[in-house]
Amino acid sequence: MATTTLTENSPRKNPLAPDMEEWDEFLKGRYQEGKSEEEFRQYDKEANPDVAEFYRLNHGNQCLDYVLSKEKTYFGLDKGDKSLWEAAEFLNTLVDDSDPDTDLSQMEHLLQTSEAIRADGHPRWFVLTGFVHDLGKVLCLYGEPQWGVVGDTFPVGCAFSEHIVFPEYFAKNPDLHHPVYSTEYGIYEPHCGLDKVHMSFGHDGYIYEVMKNYLPIEALYMLRYHSFYPAHKHGAYQHLMNEEDVDMFRWVNEFNKYDLYSKGHAKPKLAELKPYYDDLFAEFFPAKIAW
Repeated sequence: MATTTLTENSPRKNPLAPDMEEWDEFLKGRYQEGKSEEEFRQYDKEANPDVAEFYRLNHGNQCLDYVLSKEKTYFGLDKGDKSLWEAAEFLNTLVDDSDPDTDLSQMEHLLQTSEAIRADGHPRWFVLTGFVHDLGKVLCLYGEPQWGVVGDTFPVGCAFSEHIVFPEYFAKNPDLHHPVYSTEYGIYEPHCGLDKVHMSFGHDGYIYEVMKNYLPIEALYMLRYHSFYPAHKHGAYQHLMNEEDVDMFRWVNEFNKYDLYSKGHAKPKLAELKPYYDDLFAEFFPAKIAW
């Protein structure tokens, strides 16, 4: 079924800066440890207008039909073969010339995350997950709008949780009053497992598809659900999760400490780090993989 998008009332199709760092900064502030539900709501009220507009577009457009169409477009991995370095260099072309305070490339941001994980002595596959987790943002370079690439993720095809940030923006989502999709379980069965659930489309699901034949299941949970904040910060959607999901979410929570809080201003020295990562990539991947 053809889908339309909610852009007619938006002054800009992509309200965030090109590198989408405003969304990362919003997350970092919103999900500080110890916040109460009231503090979450207050933080949202004071959000940057561009961030609020981004979520309005995301929540209005991320319906089941839209997600199914994007899964069909991208999950066949027919966008060409690239090495991890080539994918990271491609992502580096996603820059924000308007921000004079940011001189770190996208690749350097990835290395900040992976190096923080490495410094804490985690397994090599965990370090690798830190490097690849945001490579799915190449979707922006394929022409996808920002609201279809980043944003807190959530199941579609069932009722939207009140714990999703800016839940009021689902008012324009075509699934909100659907006779099936608006019910608690929607098209799913109780405790069916998240592997049976269609998540809102974005970089998380895409990088999961790219990596699913190469990394252990713990890493795949980190990749697919690292933006699923309604579940791992608020406990939502337990009724769809099975025992494996509950067990694996401890890895998602462990990863998110690095995803949210490892990005500082220290510039990684790529030339010094490259031999380690060359060896790491060769351990898990062939020279090139499908994207």
